Amino acid sequence: MATKDKKGAASKGGAKGGGKAGAKGGGKGAGAPKGQAPAAGGKGGKKGGDGAARASVPRPPADHAGVGKPAPEPRLKRFYQDSVRGRLAEQFGFKNVHQIPTLEKIVVNVGVGEAVKQPKVLDTVSAELEIITGQRPTRRKAKKSIANFGLREGQEIGVAVTLRGARMWEFLDRLIAVAIPRIRDFRGLNTRAFDGRGNYSMGVKEQLIFPEINYDQIDQIRGMDVTFVTSATRDDQAFALLRELGMPFRGEERPRGLANA
Repeated sequence: MATKDKKGAASKGGAKGGGKAGAKGGGKGAGAPKGQAPAAGGKGGKKGGDGAARASVPRPPADHAGVGKPAPEPRLKRFYQDSVRGRLAEQFGFKNVHQIPTLEKIVVNVGVGEAVKQPKVLDTVSAELEIITGQRPTRRKAKKSIANFGLREGQEIGVAVTLRGARMWEFLDRLIAVAIPRIRDFRGLNTRAFDGRGNYSMGVKEQLIFPEINYDQIDQIRGMDVTFVTSATRDDQAFALLRELGMPFRGEERPRGLANA
């Protein structure tokens, strides 16, 4: 009896195992002969087909309205050529057009004293200055070592940008029309900041006056120095040039050396 029970159990197990294996094997292998890949179908096949169709159709590049046209001339430069040059020639009695003063370059400098101990701060300051001016700044290095400040010769302690041409005129236009009016309690620019050779410098306490800077993305408020280098050889000519371009100087004050002129 025991032998018969074992044989019956073995036959039942074989039937169950064979049925399951056959069902699984039949389900997996059905639909494709041996040695051939199963045909693509279902959701996966549809998605794959749609993706291939989309990839095969190239999208035409979108052209902007000014494609193929030269870059427009800065409006402040056009204003200088049309109006300012004639006024300066009449005011100072210039007979040669090359005597009329013009703007040669603008230098924007940011000193970073904490870069002595935290060199990575220069990366943030450089990125902000690049956003403001539209030009990648250069790193400035110390010219000599100062032991009291822990400064070594050749160590990077600031960044600077020199703007010329169209970028110079566009930066000056944005500075006069947008940035300077955003200065807190602004009462006019100081007229005593000329160097005696026709160059003018001004200080900016906050980089937030430039609308390109997002208040939520800065880690610290920093200032900068902006120097306007002109071709004038005297301060009165440089003062007249910048005033005609729209620089909002303070009241009726005049540069030093012009008070008695």
